[in-house]
Amino acid sequence: MATTPSAEGEANHDSQDASPTTTPFSLETIGVPAYGWRVPLNHEFPEKWGPLGPKIRVSQAIHFIRSGIRYLKFRRKMKREGRMPFIDIKPVPFKSIYGVPIGGIGCGAINRGWKGDFCRWSLTPGIYTYNVVEANQFTVCVRRNGKTTYQQVLNPSSPKNKHLADSWNWGFPGDQSQYHALYPRAWMVYKLPGQNITLACRQISPILPQDYKDSSLPVGVFVWKVFNHNSEPVDVSIMFTWQNGTGGKDDRTGGRWNEPFNTQAEKEGDSELSGVLLHDNQSDQPCTFAVAATTKDGVKVSHCTSFDPEASSKELWDNLHGNGALQSTEGASEKTEKGRVCAAAVCVSCHVERNEDAEMEFVLAWDMPKIHFKTNTQSYFRRYCRWFGKDGKSAPTIASYALNNYKTWEEAIEQWQNPILHNESYPDWYKSALFNELYFISDGGTVWVEAPEQSTEAPNGHFKTYDFVKEYGRFVYLEGHEYRMFNTYDVHFYASFALLMLWPKLELSLQYDIGATVTHDDPAAYRELGFGKVAYRKVAGYVPHDVGDPEDEPWQHLNGYCFFDTSNWKDLNLKFVLLIYRDYYFTKDLTFLKEMFPKCLVAMEISKKFDIDDDGIIDNSGFPDQTYDAWTVTGASAYCGGLWLAAVKFLIEMAQVLGQEDDVGDYKVILEKGKQSYEKKLWNGTYYNYDSSGKSYHDSIMADQCAGHWFLRASNMVPEGQEVFPPDHVKTALKTVHKMNVMAFRDGHFGAVNGVRPNGKIDTTSLQGEEVWTGVTYGVAANMIQEGLVKEGFETAQGVYETCYERAGLGFQTPEGYMVRNVYRSSGYMRPLAIWAMQYALEKKHLETPTENGTE
Repeated sequence: MATTPSAEGEANHDSQDASPTTTPFSLETIGVPAYGWRVPLNHEFPEKWGPLGPKIRVSQAIHFIRSGIRYLKFRRKMKREGRMPFIDIKPVPFKSIYGVPIGGIGCGAINRGWKGDFCRWSLTPGIYTYNVVEANQFTVCVRRNGKTTYQQVLNPSSPKNKHLADSWNWGFPGDQSQYHALYPRAWMVYKLPGQNITLACRQISPILPQDYKDSSLPVGVFVWKVFNHNSEPVDVSIMFTWQNGTGGKDDRTGGRWNEPFNTQAEKEGDSELSGVLLHDNQSDQPCTFAVAATTKDGVKVSHCTSFDPEASSKELWDNLHGNGALQSTEGASEKTEKGRVCAAAVCVSCHVERNEDAEMEFVLAWDMPKIHFKTNTQSYFRRYCRWFGKDGKSAPTIASYALNNYKTWEEAIEQWQNPILHNESYPDWYKSALFNELYFISDGGTVWVEAPEQSTEAPNGHFKTYDFVKEYGRFVYLEGHEYRMFNTYDVHFYASFALLMLWPKLELSLQYDIGATVTHDDPAAYRELGFGKVAYRKVAGYVPHDVGDPEDEPWQHLNGYCFFDTSNWKDLNLKFVLLIYRDYYFTKDLTFLKEMFPKCLVAMEISKKFDIDDDGIIDNSGFPDQTYDAWTVTGASAYCGGLWLAAVKFLIEMAQVLGQEDDVGDYKVILEKGKQSYEKKLWNGTYYNYDSSGKSYHDSIMADQCAGHWFLRASNMVPEGQEVFPPDHVKTALKTVHKMNVMAFRDGHFGAVNGVRPNGKIDTTSLQGEEVWTGVTYGVAANMIQEGLVKEGFETAQGVYETCYERAGLGFQTPEGYMVRNVYRSSGYMRPLAIWAMQYALEKKHLETPTENGTE
């Protein structure tokens, strides 16, 4: 429809009484913070970007021909089995529409885009769909003297659904509205044309650091403020419509039904609710939505139990237009027929005096308590069931709890965020990036469940469930929306700072689960895609690449990644040791260290065998045998060699803390020998060479070359006179990276290119060498800050935020990597959570002294 309202005269209410209020009005007045990501709803991003897809260089593609053929056969096999491959060659279509998601951690997430669309869904564990459900909208109705003068869907877009397009008034002027994101909250502000009324919607999800109950809740609250700037009173209604389903084929399977509900206050001061429950009637992983509003003095709540967005939307619109409210009906709706969809609506109406404001509170909750993964050999209950029950009837209780507690949540959010937001030494962009990149904690395919009493399949005891995991639950998140593997460990190495700083119990729970797998052996054979060789799913002594694919059975079938045999990777065991000690350093949990130390010993003994020339440094094997799995590395390398030496140092320190120094005597000799070899083989005076192979790219400048030192410093393990790496070398290398990998590209506003040749050109010998990895850039920036290069650290990281959020439209789907050719790879990725390593450095966590012997 046209952007003008459907009712005659609605768009041009020119009453002489509609004069502006004399009270100053600004975004800050209505509680919108000064910091965050802010765009008008008609915003257009200045650059055109797209997924890498087939746009790979011919010189690089040659290396993928054979593996590509094997992958296509594997993909066809998965399709025949009704499953998706762990990485799909077909990228998710690019849409620059996403915003702050709704929902807590591990309960499924619903992304609400910056134009107001509900547009990305992950209610099925680990699986994403990208449907914009056009019926899910907020609509405003303004009435004066008993007559509607303005009615409008608060969305600047127009729907593809012709019935909706013809029945409702769409196309809110984008230049009269604004979106503001500061996760876990978002604000949308609308100035109603010709009405002299401003609406502000505040979206809240219970993402609360150090909280392990409310942070798990599947719920979002929408608080609407109506500001009447007129010199006459008005009546304003907000209608929230919601389709039964997620916009996919399952919405049309039939049997869905809705019913109204009300809740009573359980104690003085509690709110009462009125709304609609939407039941999907699915036998497998059923889900019930609750859409409701607070009933209180000064507002009227009405509802429409059911309407068909494709057939009866006009009746709903006319009902609101004619009455300023909905004609509430009692009783449940009929079940939908196959092929049809249904939706519900809840409306809140209030009277707003001149130059006054009013408030309305809506809530969206969902209850999907019992879940399973694709193969369905083990079921789980979500974390929130511990407090809200397992029967699938808790949506009203969750909704009520949210509306009674959201103000407390906001106080906790502000107490957490304000010290950072008000720190004048932090750049404005950083304040936005730090919190908004945290979206992945809830919208990263995250699953948080109770540990089952007994697994149906537990070979060799790798399913030992530690008491700690029983208390805090079992936690996984995806490597990425397109890279469907849970707790990908080489990537978690970077992202883990967010969990450690904000939910340390979840970090330790994840670590306990990884530790339990170290000695596990799974002899199931498969043919790896990279070289076509037969490999075993999990070899004892090796840390898994991941804990499984949601298309399979995570925790039971490890290593969903099958491109290479990761028992030949050089970084996974080392990263396990580094993370274990860093986590101990931060949490002071001595019991954790005691439990994990034997696992670390096993991992290091296995890794020792990779030192083929007995020089104290492990050697890479001439293929991409680490997190850069398309970047070949041979012999001693800056990255894996540095991780190895840091892990040796940590192992020795663990033994000293635990009084088990006899277990690591030979490692002290290895460390001294390795330190000398590392400097001799790799240091060239200004940085550490990529590797010692003598190949054309051996002296490339790798952005991530000092990763081992990064973790040493993060754990205050760089004692003067006993350093593993000479601090002046590390600082010089980081300055070289800043100069060559950062400032040399797009005037320093692009992030850190992974590999640069000494002549300043990008290393294009590898696909990944020429990428900027967003999470690695944040990690390198944190490394710089820890070494006192604060200005350089901020300059390095700024390019990622500017590229993703300001130029490319990749906000809330930050990819793994991108190139100067304006292409990106793997949207919605875990590693950018590494920005919290910057905050870790800025708060000088790396300078704290562990309590003597920790605490148990």
